[in-house]
Amino acid sequence: MTRHAVVFIAVLLAAGASRAVAQVPDRLLVTGTLAFDGEATLGDFTGTTTAVAGRLEGAETLAGVRGWVTAPARTLVTGNDRRDRDMYKSLEVERHPTLRFDLDQVVPGRPDGDSTAVTLRGRFTIHGVTRETAIPGWAWLDEAETRFRGAVPLNLKDYEIGGLTKLLGTLRMQEQIVVRIDLVFRP
Repeated sequence: MTRHAVVFIAVLLAAGASRAVAQVPDRLLVTGTLAFDGEATLGDFTGTTTAVAGRLEGAETLAGVRGWVTAPARTLVTGNDRRDRDMYKSLEVERHPTLRFDLDQVVPGRPDGDSTAVTLRGRFTIHGVTRETAIPGWAWLDEAETRFRGAVPLNLKDYEIGGLTKLLGTLRMQEQIVVRIDLVFRP
């Protein structure tokens, strides 16, 4: 390997590492999607909302960033009105109107190109129940915006969500779902 190639690779690695520890300013959530993938007797489905709000509280390093994201539970839609009504009933949206994630810690991983592997450690509050969770994913950081994409399995029973069976158990939704998050924050 030539000396120039070694220097070039070293510069690229240093640039990726600097993104992982660069200062992150305060940012507001400007666009995002919260979705979940579920499995049921009558087929798999996805619930989605783009009615999200949130904030990142900046820090000297990515690891120090804190924040929160919320969404009204009633804005989740699956494309099937009957399923949506059942979902709202199971989530008791009148009693527990908000889904929330509170970010306690970002665990940076290895940079890869313009992104950095991260794990978001924090707490989901769903159906009035708060549980600690870790969401693995990818972060993109630059002067204009901070973006995160990730996914995590979640068990509905952990959040005391019932009503997963209908017609004496012949129609059933699996209690295990996958929550997917895609969020963009800007100054």
